Amino acid sequence: MTLAALLAFNIALLVALASPGPALLLALRTALVAGPRAGIATGVGLALVAAGWTAAALLGLQAVFALVPFAYFAIKTVGALYLLWIAYTLWRDARAPLADPARRIDPARAFRTGMLVNLANPKSVLFASAVLLVIFPPDLSITAKGLIVLNHFLVEVMAYTAFAILLGTARARGAYPRAKPLLDRIAAGVLGLLGLRLLVAR
Repeated sequence: MTLAALLAFNIALLVALASPGPALLLALRTALVAGPRAGIATGVGLALVAAGWTAAALLGLQAVFALVPFAYFAIKTVGALYLLWIAYTLWRDARAPLADPARRIDPARAFRTGMLVNLANPKSVLFASAVLLVIFPPDLSITAKGLIVLNHFLVEVMAYTAFAILLGTARARGAYPRAKPLLDRIAAGVLGLLGLRLLVAR
């Protein structure tokens, strides 16, 4: 494993992180609603599971999905339904006022939600498999695989922390209530479409 290969992996990872998927939407909205601590906790939960999917890809979970298609179908279906549930609740509560600060999302709950959202997307292991196959040689040592997984986790934590600090400022959070109905319905629409796409995709 070379430094150039690791750099190429990180670039691909950051591009994927910046795309408007369920993980990014959740992280951004949590930081706006509940502040930087909850936003960072969400990011850590997202990063932990994303790194876990990379570990699974390195250990050959894609081959398991190919041998046992029902396992992939079951995980994919549950994940799609979870994303659709989040989309429904966001749409339903779009015009509801923000909760009192004392009742807002606590970091432990934000962490769990981050984990569940990325657990709900088994396509992450397919993405990781494709990227890893292109960038790294097939004969990686167990140490190299561990370093790739740790690197993945740290890159995602740093990226989501930056998002949370940027959007968790008092100014950003002060402006959010005015835009909440529109932003929540946009987020609900995107998450709903992603959930439907995951549900019907082969």
